[in-house]
Amino acid sequence: MGKPTGFLEIEREDLRDEQPLKRLNHWNEFHKPMAQEAIQNQAARCMDCGVPFCHTGTNLPSGASGCPVYNLIPDWNDMLYKGQWKKAFKLLMKTNNFPEFTGRVCPAPCEGACVLGINEPPVTIKNHEYSIIEFAFEQGWIIPRIPSKRTGKKVAIIGSGPAGLAAADELNQMGHTVTIFERADRAGGLLMYGIPNMKLDKQKVVERRLQVMQSEGIEIRTGIEVGLDVSVAKLQDEFDAIVLATGSTVPRDLPVEGRELEGVYFAMDYLTQNTKSLLNSNHSDTNYINAKGKNVVVIGGGDTGTDCVATALRHGCKSVEQLEIMPIPPESRADNNPWPEYPKIYKLDYGQQEAKAKQGKDPRKYEVMTKRFEGIDGKLTAVVTTQIKWISKEGRMIPQEVLGTEKTITADLIFLAMGFTGPEQKLLKQAKVNISERGNIESDYGKFTTNVEGIFAAGDCRRGQSLVVWAINEGRAVAKECDGYLMG
Repeated sequence: MGKPTGFLEIEREDLRDEQPLKRLNHWNEFHKPMAQEAIQNQAARCMDCGVPFCHTGTNLPSGASGCPVYNLIPDWNDMLYKGQWKKAFKLLMKTNNFPEFTGRVCPAPCEGACVLGINEPPVTIKNHEYSIIEFAFEQGWIIPRIPSKRTGKKVAIIGSGPAGLAAADELNQMGHTVTIFERADRAGGLLMYGIPNMKLDKQKVVERRLQVMQSEGIEIRTGIEVGLDVSVAKLQDEFDAIVLATGSTVPRDLPVEGRELEGVYFAMDYLTQNTKSLLNSNHSDTNYINAKGKNVVVIGGGDTGTDCVATALRHGCKSVEQLEIMPIPPESRADNNPWPEYPKIYKLDYGQQEAKAKQGKDPRKYEVMTKRFEGIDGKLTAVVTTQIKWISKEGRMIPQEVLGTEKTITADLIFLAMGFTGPEQKLLKQAKVNISERGNIESDYGKFTTNVEGIFAAGDCRRGQSLVVWAINEGRAVAKECDGYLMG
């Protein structure tokens, strides 16, 4: 513990982001890195608790508590405070393959479990992780780690999202020959096309890491859909093991009247097309859903919904509203959401900050249910909603419509951002793996084996829609189990 009184003397200071109205003019990341001295000062707030919860990685009733990859947070906070940046970097890399991803997009359950956060703002753990890895890249500390010898075993990984990449990285360092199959034209999965560029830069961050991995001997084959371009049986013949890391990509639909109208899209289609066009042509090819001058309604209040809000604002939409079926969160922890659970409190994410700056208020409307979509000549013109209240029935909370609250909202574009229901089934059927009642691959956490010998599963296709950091956790863990299978 570098400074025993640090948490008493130093107030929390976050990264200073570019002003919302200014950053709406571009698609670049808007975080402004802190100076080294400021980060070291913030690290002094870490109390090095006798029983730290920040790195426990526990699943509690309300979600993850602490770091799912078990980052040794108090240790590298102490190193930061002392100016030992290279030591902090080396320790961070022992637990997290991709701190540059989690340092940008993780909701930081570690901070929710910080002991200081019981009665003070928690330590800025996420910012420290981001700062350590970016400084390491600047200093040239990250160089290809090429295994000294190979085992002769070959592994195929299907899917290049965070779970697939983490598994590939670990298996490659174990000496196995790894090939990643990705059906999109670029690798990265969710990291490449599911998260907007202003939140996670594709060329400066994602492709930077992919280039390092390829230099280390990992082969990445893009534009190949396993199950269509190449069969699972062929991979079984060519490889000693297969890891399924296809993600949870089937979006939850909203089967209401008017769903077929032109102008109603899944959020992920909107985000994917936008990023692909941005990377291919800086939007000059016009191969994306353009919200310029349109009245936009986003249905869904999670991260994907926020990303749609931010994307529409950068397109120059006329207006944007975000509908959320859940009640508005409290300003501070509720009694049923105690520390060290992740705090479910009201806050403005980057997209809502931008909408408030542009439109004068938070774009979210709470406890709103969609009744139908309306249109003229097959084109969307409005969405009809109603207020709901949550009531208890047979031990479950269910929504009940509040009579007389029906409202019509003008809408030219609607984006459905209500989460995902599971992995696509076609490939899984060809692989002949068992499917759980929830539609995910049947595979126990900790073992990651399927009913088919030599085929493993990890990430969202196994556990369901989750966080990037949990995908990395499963990628690391499945690699260990796969290695055990390969080497006996």
